Amino acid sequence: MVFKRLFGRKEEIPPRIWTVPEGQRIYAIGDIHGRLDLLDQLILQIEQDNASRSRVRTQIIFLGDLCDRGPNSRGVIERVMQLASASSDVRLIAGNHEELLIRAWEGDRRSAGLINRVGGRETLLSYGVDEVKYDEADSDELLDMFVTHIPESHIAFLKAADDWIVAGDYLFVHAGIRPGDAIEEQRTNDLRWIRREFTDFERDHGMMVVHGHTITEDVEERANRIGIDTGAYASGKLTALGLQGSERWFLQT
Repeated sequence: MVFKRLFGRKEEIPPRIWTVPEGQRIYAIGDIHGRLDLLDQLILQIEQDNASRSRVRTQIIFLGDLCDRGPNSRGVIERVMQLASASSDVRLIAGNHEELLIRAWEGDRRSAGLINRVGGRETLLSYGVDEVKYDEADSDELLDMFVTHIPESHIAFLKAADDWIVAGDYLFVHAGIRPGDAIEEQRTNDLRWIRREFTDFERDHGMMVVHGHTITEDVEERANRIGIDTGAYASGKLTALGLQGSERWFLQT
């Protein structure tokens, strides 16, 4: 029994401590989907939280899906553009909804049809498209609405978004990553669209992955990833993750 106790005991491995670079504070914001009201509330919370802490370089990272589903996609995009123009420390990662919006604007029929099914109607209405005209439009008229109502400057801003951002031990993406592939080898399609292959994977990625895309009732904090898409457009709960050193905290509307 003594030998069994001595040699049968497994050594406990302490949990890894994930950190961001010294002198930096990061706020990552999950999928907004047209909820300008919630974004304004959360930005105010971030400003107040940031002011209550030590003075360091502060970055804001938007994890994508600014548009569709909610009532004010135009307002959200313009708000993020305003923040980004005021500071190089505000950055946007492109989500799958940005991808669809860009492709529809460029005339891709398949993307226009798909975005129509996942909230594109609300996006175009926010840009001033008449509701009746939208509902009566054929595919050619729908494509024309994207070009005539969405400013090219908005599309250019979305096109310039990052696919991923690394800060210390943290990797920020929209949807996730393909397990086992180095970040430089990741396909754009996976970074913006992957779901179960990533969310079901339980082993270490080498970095802590912060992502949106997959809606959960509350923050999903796992050993290898942190999901912060809390379904803001329907739930009213928009989430931000705060990081400094090895500290981690959350803000929500």
